Amino acid sequence: MTIVGEGDFRYEVDREWLLRGVPRHWDLAECPDVAVDSEGLVWVFSRSDHPVTCWSPDGDFVGSWGDRGPQPGEFRVPHGIFIDGDDNIWLADHQTHQVTKHARDGSVLMELGTFGYANITVTTGGLQGAPFNMPTGIGIAPDGKVFISDGYANRRVHRFSSTGELELSWGEAGQGPGQFAILHKVAVDSQGRVYICDRENDRIQIFDGDGNYLEQWDDVVMPGDIYFAGDGNVYVLEQGPGNGISIFTPGGELITRWRGNKDACDAAHGCWVDGDGNIYVAEIGATSAGQRVTKFNRI
Repeated sequence: MTIVGEGDFRYEVDREWLLRGVPRHWDLAECPDVAVDSEGLVWVFSRSDHPVTCWSPDGDFVGSWGDRGPQPGEFRVPHGIFIDGDDNIWLADHQTHQVTKHARDGSVLMELGTFGYANITVTTGGLQGAPFNMPTGIGIAPDGKVFISDGYANRRVHRFSSTGELELSWGEAGQGPGQFAILHKVAVDSQGRVYICDRENDRIQIFDGDGNYLEQWDDVVMPGDIYFAGDGNVYVLEQGPGNGISIFTPGGELITRWRGNKDACDAAHGCWVDGDGNIYVAEIGATSAGQRVTKFNRI
């Protein structure tokens, strides 16, 4: 079994964790993101005919909901999943141009954006705030405000109230502070600071909840996702050459990292850390080697 990490952060890699439990005749397809609820159940948002699936910590299949397809599919190109403190499941689909909030049984609690309609925020009249055009991820602040990365086309961050009212938008294309190449994912720490994976600019930009630039972390290669664990440490998934995971202290000091190990991950795209410190990495490779969720069991 492959071992990665060092010191108190060593992990045994289980590449077959999810694949062992896939029901017969299912094609799991690309798995862009993964999240874990308060009961330890693992939720996978995939680009298969069964887009939202639930699994036990041991990789046993629990259930699924949702359908995918151009018409009348509920989802088209799944991208991001986030589970809030009440175990509501938030999903970002960059081809429906929507973010939706669901109960665990799949019922829709909130819809943000218009299904199938891309709102362009950069026009001849300047920057506009309307979301979304290919949204990518969701982060929720301690006060319940919702931050969404409108990432592949609009290069914007949108802040919504807990009840879904658009309150604030910021960002534009570029390389300076508050500018973005692609906003791949967004996350919010316990102090309400907003972290943006500015992937093609090889950095994580950090803002306050009102969109004011604070600082950035540059010791990353194409950051694709970020997760704040219960221990206060920051887990960054990197999609650059030799993709892998870097673990930082809350202040940005590197604890450990692994990159370029094909036996660990091949096409990393999304991540989550469970209550026991185990890491789940979702992959979207074109071959079966990347179409999986890998579990890193903390030793």
